[in-house]
Amino acid sequence: MDKIVVVGGNALKGRVTISGAKNATLPIMAATLLAKGKFKFHNVPNLQDVRTMARLLQMLGAKVEHSGSDVDIDTTTVESWEAPYELVKTMRASVCVLGPLLGKQGRARVSLPGGCAWGPRPVDLHLKGMAALGADIKLEHGYIEATAPRGLKGKRVYLDKPSVGATENIMMAASSAEGETVIENAAREPEITALAELLTGMGAQVVEKSAGVISIVGSKSLQATEASMIPDRIEAGTYMMAVAASRGNAWIDNCNPDNLSAVLNKLVEAGVEVNVEGKSVQIRMEGKPEAVDVTTAPYPGFPTDLQAQMMAFMCEADGASVITDTIYHDRFTHVPELRRLGADIELDANVAVVRGVERLQGAKVMATDLRASAALVIGGLVAENTTEVSRVYHLDRGYELLEEKLRGLGADISREKE
Repeated sequence: MDKIVVVGGNALKGRVTISGAKNATLPIMAATLLAKGKFKFHNVPNLQDVRTMARLLQMLGAKVEHSGSDVDIDTTTVESWEAPYELVKTMRASVCVLGPLLGKQGRARVSLPGGCAWGPRPVDLHLKGMAALGADIKLEHGYIEATAPRGLKGKRVYLDKPSVGATENIMMAASSAEGETVIENAAREPEITALAELLTGMGAQVVEKSAGVISIVGSKSLQATEASMIPDRIEAGTYMMAVAASRGNAWIDNCNPDNLSAVLNKLVEAGVEVNVEGKSVQIRMEGKPEAVDVTTAPYPGFPTDLQAQMMAFMCEADGASVITDTIYHDRFTHVPELRRLGADIELDANVAVVRGVERLQGAKVMATDLRASAALVIGGLVAENTTEVSRVYHLDRGYELLEEKLRGLGADISREKE
């Protein structure tokens, strides 16, 4: 098992290029199950989750080939409809094969994904959507057993909350259903738009009729296509906060600033100098940041996937900040580890009060999930002396070449064996 070793104190400077978005890539890869043919994707990040999804597609009968940041997927020989527990347990996003398998083959057997390090994330909205389109759903022996003996039919589906995963699954199933499906209170994340563009390229008609309302007119003759992955806004936000926390001056290249408005506004509020030029953003920070309050919300609000990193940034702020996560109330496993670095954080349910300290202190800490890992690395970048972050296999699920990119900005960071 690897660990990340960081010697803090270096201001990050230079330029860093953002990779393709993991959260867009995974459902797009799953959507290949809707049509038999050869797909070609560009700007695909080399991540553990992407490799896991590739293995799942291969188990279902697809051929997957990687060449740098290009991925070719041939679904011509896909016949299986079962996503086994052995793979789904390692990556919750695997459940997104439910919709395309059901839509294309009329049946699916997908393992229930269970919980994670910071609480359960149920799939009830996914199942509600499939049932609304005409699927028969049973939960047996830890698996979702779904069949559509009469085919899927377009319907109006209202989501109790704008779940990204449920929206994606319903969109994919509806793309091969008969007639029009309208999803109300749908998620609005940029990754949803990316999937809609892919499905439209395959032959479905996917239109955002208004904010949070998506219309899908299905097709029985969907075709393979080619697409390029959008930039990863969470990776971009992570580097922005790392540069700001280190009191550095760097450009974040190949990102979409329009998708990061809530994040950029909070950085400016904290005293960060932000300069936007096309698809690049300059982050420049001098002195201590001002404490700011942050409440996570569905897009276009502040992302829950950047809550931990923002907390690490606020650990050395001037004053006290209140950070509230309204999306996942249990997503605070990074708090005790940041405290080990000397952070002053008081946690009550889903609300953390962070009182800025003069300087964090290096220590041995343990990563508990993907974004918590990034937060601890940011903490290590600004802490005195050396910080060791163990269990960094979480990082490899969502950050491509993290140490290499940070070293390119001047960080003293390395990966070592435990």
